[in-house]
Amino acid sequence: MRPTNLSYTSREQVDVYSFSWPVSVGLPLLLFGLQAWIPVRFHYLRVFDFGLLLTIFFAVSRRNQLSGTLTGAAIGLLQDGLTRTPFGAFGIAKTLVGYLASSIGIRIDVDNPGSRFLLAFVFYVFHRAVFLGIEHELMGQSISINFGYEAGAAAANSVMAVFLFALLSRFKIRE
Repeated sequence: MRPTNLSYTSREQVDVYSFSWPVSVGLPLLLFGLQAWIPVRFHYLRVFDFGLLLTIFFAVSRRNQLSGTLTGAAIGLLQDGLTRTPFGAFGIAKTLVGYLASSIGIRIDVDNPGSRFLLAFVFYVFHRAVFLGIEHELMGQSISINFGYEAGAAAANSVMAVFLFALLSRFKIRE
């Protein structure tokens, strides 16, 4: 019998990152500004949810469930305040995404493009399901789901996530 070298990743071996305050506050404000301005000129770019992508990025980078939850809540409530959606709907959805993304960031490697794409796709679908569920169940609004559009939007946000996460990784500070 031949010995086999196995590598296990413990929680201590996973890199944890933080961000400076200007990055933590400035990036969401910058991206929300772009998200408000760009679709006015380019309607097809309305599909991108930069708040969701930032929530996922910060949560998986920090790998702390409390931090991910609070980041998701803050970004979601900021988005609620800047849009015409009922206040709290994005807050609830992004809070759940922040918690789950930070939980997953602890357990798996999320620093390669394939896992980033898959992570963004799954969380986009989850976020939309929670958001639409809130609209329907809590607010009594009738909803119609265009599965083709939602799948395309999930794929587009996932591709954007791969490039955006690579760009934002330059702002990480290793703890």
